[in-house]
Amino acid sequence: MPFIDTNELTTIERLPGWKGKYFDSESMTFGHYVFEAGSSILEHSHANEEVWNVIEGQLEVRIDGKTQVAGPGCVAIVPPDTLHFVRAVTDGRAIVVDYPLREMSGSKPVGSA
Repeated sequence: MPFIDTNELTTIERLPGWKGKYFDSESMTFGHYVFEAGSSILEHSHANEEVWNVIEGQLEVRIDGKTQVAGPGCVAIVPPDTLHFVRAVTDGRAIVVDYPLREMSGSKPVGSA
């Protein structure tokens, strides 16, 4: 099984206050985010299931109209085609996993050329 050192990946700021390092497995896209208090991801939906795992700090997450503040150890699961919104309450870190692959990642599956 291949290994990835996320410390060696390029950091991309796709939205203000959201810096991420991205990679793909054969079927999933991973984003390791560092977020800044007050930054947000506007309400949207996509065909992928998305799982947010908060590592540090707090995120306000709204999924299908239900809002909760998620802290370390909390996981928010967004079903496919479901409206969701995320706002950073504090600075912090989160790992986001999408299934299946999100073409927006710009990375290649593990083990591909």
